[in-house]
Amino acid sequence: MLSDEQLDEFAERGFVLVPHAVPDDVLGRAGRRLDEVVAADPPTAGTHGNHFYFLPTEDEPALLAPLVEGPAFRLAEELAGAGTLEPPVQVQVALNIPPFPHRPGIPHIDAPHAEPSGEPVRNTFTLLAGVLMTDQLAENSGNLWVWPGTHLTHAAHFREHGPGSFCAYPPIELPEPEQITGRAGDLLLAHYLLGHNIGGNYASERTRRALYYRISAAGHADHREAFLQDPWLDYPALRSRTASRTASRTGRPEARRAPEAT
Repeated sequence: MLSDEQLDEFAERGFVLVPHAVPDDVLGRAGRRLDEVVAADPPTAGTHGNHFYFLPTEDEPALLAPLVEGPAFRLAEELAGAGTLEPPVQVQVALNIPPFPHRPGIPHIDAPHAEPSGEPVRNTFTLLAGVLMTDQLAENSGNLWVWPGTHLTHAAHFREHGPGSFCAYPPIELPEPEQITGRAGDLLLAHYLLGHNIGGNYASERTRRALYYRISAAGHADHREAFLQDPWLDYPALRSRTASRTASRTGRPEARRAPEAT
């Protein structure tokens, strides 16, 4: 189970890293299958930096296993509520090949357009689950960069400017970024609205490998616009928790809630 501290960390910072969340045998089986995927379709000679494979989970049981054969999916449901999440239909294999002397300037959220397009909101989801497939103990070793708390700042931006402002790079005030460090088998759980980006891999001579799963709550597609403005719409347990913590600090109930999208 996630501890109270981990639940609070996710609520306040938008992500939490859970150590040793994937059993060793499951991790080993996924690693061997990942080797096969890369060998069958290797990166072009001279490729540096990010290289991705997007694969249907129905065809890749070994790559889905780190999420579902062990506690990982259950831990994700502790954030959103038991029985509320739908298994993902796709797994992303993410490589970061050295040397890659890159430092991201700003974060993004997963959106189809860099700037507002006027199109209906699409491609949103509830949370990102990531499994580290290699140790990433030092920074600048292909680590994912995150901007803590931006899940709340992004939601505030969409409340102020409306869901029509949806894009990958909303113009918000940014905190200092952090790099995710951990060991193979660690689980990252991150809110969809958390700003993140690809980091460089120049302090390591090893290709960084990770698996990412984009997970939605049941019914998420019916309220995408509202979810942009209300970060806890798919997280009723965390809404109650954050409201209780706010009430305990202020001495009065937390009544604020984002408006429903029109």
